[in-house]
Amino acid sequence: MDVQRCRNADEFLERAGEFLVAREAEHNLILGLTGRLRENPFIYGDQGPYFAVAEADARVVAAAMRTPPHNLILSEVDHDRALDALADDVRSKFSEIPGVLGPTAAAERFVSLWGVPGERKLAQRAHRAESVTIPKGVSGRMRDYEESDRDLVLRWLYEFIDEALGGGGPETPESSLEHRLADPDGGYVLWEDDGGAVSLAGYGAPTPNGIRVGPVYTPPELRRRGYATALTAELTKRLLEGGRRFCFLFTDLANPTSNSIYYAVGYRPVTDIDMWAFRK
Repeated sequence: MDVQRCRNADEFLERAGEFLVAREAEHNLILGLTGRLRENPFIYGDQGPYFAVAEADARVVAAAMRTPPHNLILSEVDHDRALDALADDVRSKFSEIPGVLGPTAAAERFVSLWGVPGERKLAQRAHRAESVTIPKGVSGRMRDYEESDRDLVLRWLYEFIDEALGGGGPETPESSLEHRLADPDGGYVLWEDDGGAVSLAGYGAPTPNGIRVGPVYTPPELRRRGYATALTAELTKRLLEGGRRFCFLFTDLANPTSNSIYYAVGYRPVTDIDMWAFRK
């Protein structure tokens, strides 16, 4: 087993791109982040990103990346010893990491190899849509973000992070908003009903053939009216009609409602991904 550390995002994609794109939906997070890091290596932190590729018999069998100070992210793993080799390389680069994000079995295995007690913080499911069904009977319409929405969107992003991510995310709402608006392929849309915004959805981080939808958020007092479902469906339709073959999104497995409503508009489960935090 050989681990090759890559100097930048271009080298990482040159080595691991074929492996990652072969399961594009499973790897949409890594591919989307790496695409942004090609343009700005320091967009997610002051330190340069870490990229590593594990190879067996000259064949890529796993990959990992990190943008300090954030979590390590793991790809799908095709060889039993790949995680051992990657864990050794990560340890040689970083004395500690806050956590790891990856496919359920791979993330749990990495935690055991790291040797520090860990706690599963989030269990997610990645979904992919190649077509979309627009729900009927939902009042309102989708519109693009406007600068006058800034305060409202920031408040909703804070509420989303608190509810869905336990108050901790890889970015602050302010930086997330700025990065998404600066992304030529990204942005935010809102669902508007009776003259006011009632739901929010973001999109961006494109992959070679797809793009990710999220976060999606509706305030508690406005839920169960179909707003988030309709907004996600209309946004997905726009992105697919704009030339994307797929759209991706993540749902929280602890929230069965979100999994069912996205299935109803055309999203299908691809893989489960867990986020672990290491205890200090």
